[in-house]
Amino acid sequence: MSPLQKLAALIGPARVLRLMRIYPPYLGAGVRVRHAEPDLSRVEVEMKLTRWNRNWVGTHFGGSLFSMCDPFWMIMLMTRLGPGYVVWDKSASIEFVRAGRGTVSATFVLSEARVEEIRREADRDGKAFPRFEVEVVDNEGQRIAKIEKVLYVRRAGQTDAVRAAPGS
Repeated sequence: MSPLQKLAALIGPARVLRLMRIYPPYLGAGVRVRHAEPDLSRVEVEMKLTRWNRNWVGTHFGGSLFSMCDPFWMIMLMTRLGPGYVVWDKSASIEFVRAGRGTVSATFVLSEARVEEIRREADRDGKAFPRFEVEVVDNEGQRIAKIEKVLYVRRAGQTDAVRAAPGS
């Protein structure tokens, strides 16, 4: 268990996420968790435009937009599945829709039904590759970017070479 996972077990994952504003990459980029449900079923993140995350033409740097959204699906899913599952990032992409100015935000929602669907797939097939999308929007609700993440999920203690026997 990582030090952050230990801290989350001690004070709760939602509080750890709110503390991420002092995590050096997020501190410099101006990313902050605006709200996190205690069970991490919903997380809201925002980023103001600052001199530290501004690009050559005065809008949000694309890497900062991606960074703002990078860890949340993985953290939310690993917390919701519990210690019996391993969750890793597998792939990601970002589509830039329009220039981001001012404060931008993203809202991540992970339903219990989706968590159970992923759990069943990982249990049945030995692993799962759930796909998630989130939109980054500006203060007027205009879409700035769309980010897609694919995660890798399997039961803890099981490797890719070891598959669960059918019916077990």
